Amino acid sequence: MSLKDFFNKKRKYATIPSDREQPAQMNSGVMTKCPQCRSIIYTKELKKHKMVCISCGHHLAMNAHDRIHFLLDEETFKEYDPEMSSSDPLDFPEYKEKLEKDRQKTGLNEAVVTGEGYVSDCPVVLAVMDKRFRMGSMGSGAGEKISRAIESALEKQRPFIMFSASGGARMQEGVLSLMQMAKTSAALKRMDEAGLLYISMMTDPTTGGVSASFASLGDYNFAEPKAMIGFAGRRVIEETIREELPEDFQTAEFLLQHGHLDRVIPRDQLKQELSTILDLHHCKETAEGGE
Repeated sequence: MSLKDFFNKKRKYATIPSDREQPAQMNSGVMTKCPQCRSIIYTKELKKHKMVCISCGHHLAMNAHDRIHFLLDEETFKEYDPEMSSSDPLDFPEYKEKLEKDRQKTGLNEAVVTGEGYVSDCPVVLAVMDKRFRMGSMGSGAGEKISRAIESALEKQRPFIMFSASGGARMQEGVLSLMQMAKTSAALKRMDEAGLLYISMMTDPTTGGVSASFASLGDYNFAEPKAMIGFAGRRVIEETIREELPEDFQTAEFLLQHGHLDRVIPRDQLKQELSTILDLHHCKETAEGGE
């Protein structure tokens, strides 16, 4: 066999997939690959570390119920409106099918889970977005759930904690999705007038209409490390202003440096940080007095 024939010969041995070829289902099985350092980690071990990479500290996506579980005191969570979901007001092509597919995939009926519970014995109301459901997009169902949670916090005189993770307003619902920006912001205005505490925690990503409404209205605006936060996409902005943006543009660290955030808080420090803030605002005493 000539050297040319040797190299042209079809290989019959298996190859290890490249990063681009790596099967996506790895992240939902026994092992998970860190998208930043490419380390392969046992999923159970990763969950013990709150979905933070053991090798490089990268914060991987966390679903809503896991986030609630690690934040709230054990067995204190009471969910609000678990059956609520968006309809298909515009009869948008294939929208119903996509909603049903996400319901089956995630076990959720909407892109946000709301409810009440306790953080270090302090009663709170919270809403946690889950980007597995329509990329956390805000439709009429998600906006209604968040607004109801805020109204419950107002009624019960409790702090409200919001975890954002969203690609923005849900295009399949048109202007009805955009209306949720005003509705949630108006509910937060009523909370502010009542002197109640609102803590906003932005996770990766927090973009579009969500970043331009309730996500940026906290008494405290926090974010997880390296979370992408912004309204329009990087490419759109660069083409509009005809300038090249900094490499770290729209990261949590960039926004902190430019005064948009109060702090960037690693996930494993979050509960302690929130507990300290709630204590500073005398939330336990306020709740006990109100109840």
